[in-house]
Amino acid sequence: MQKANHQSKKAERRWPLRLVAMGLIGGASLLFLLLGKNASAPFLCGAWASSRSSATSLQLEAVLQYATSTVVPQQSLGEISVTFGVLRSLSPTNFLVFGLGRDSLMWASLNPHGRTLFLEEDPKWVHTVLKDAPALRAHTVPYRTQLSQADELMHHFRSEPDCSPHKSFLRGNDKCRLALNMLDNEVYDTEWDLIMIDAPRGYFPEAPGRMAAIYSAAVMARNRKRTGVTHVFLHDVDRRVEQMYAEAFLCKKHLVKAEGRLWHFEIPPAANMNSDFC
Repeated sequence: MQKANHQSKKAERRWPLRLVAMGLIGGASLLFLLLGKNASAPFLCGAWASSRSSATSLQLEAVLQYATSTVVPQQSLGEISVTFGVLRSLSPTNFLVFGLGRDSLMWASLNPHGRTLFLEEDPKWVHTVLKDAPALRAHTVPYRTQLSQADELMHHFRSEPDCSPHKSFLRGNDKCRLALNMLDNEVYDTEWDLIMIDAPRGYFPEAPGRMAAIYSAAVMARNRKRTGVTHVFLHDVDRRVEQMYAEAFLCKKHLVKAEGRLWHFEIPPAANMNSDFC
């Protein structure tokens, strides 16, 4: 009986180790799957075949983080794969992400040798995330809107000349309340090939909502000077405001893929479009 109890206690001591091992394998599965998917892609070959670079180190850091954490990205594998497919074809590229979170290290690692910048509303959260992932680059954005103002802001857009697509601009635009006019110059001076909108918060009335982020992403895409389209990814399209503003500024005619709660738009420069947003 004592021998049986002793064996049982030994088994109990081994059980947490099994859980840890399972967690490590499961936590890394998503990133390994993405990085390993069509591993012959040029950007992966370049990242791993070249000399030890900061991008490769970032990828290894991402694998380590997700292998040792129970936190998983907010998007599903199918949703992530949509953006990943574009990154795989364009990287290294300029990637602007509205929102900083536990999945940010993944996004940065999927754009090796490229520029990935995160825009976040909460300075304390920026400090928290960068403390664990100091290689990430992020700016704080003091939004001047609230979700409860979504309908009012749509009327404001129609009546305010400085919001008009004929002269849409962001830097220094104090009159158009939808224009993000308080961003770092790096944001304005960079032509972004991909823009992910997964923030700011938009699930309670006092939250900033994503109205200004969607409008500003559309302005950036329309003002593009380089050839090619701007890829815009909008998450949480099951919500009314996200749908309303996407249809007004990103345009259903530019929607190329829908996966789960994610819409993918390809927006050409304004020179190739009619004068209106949509």
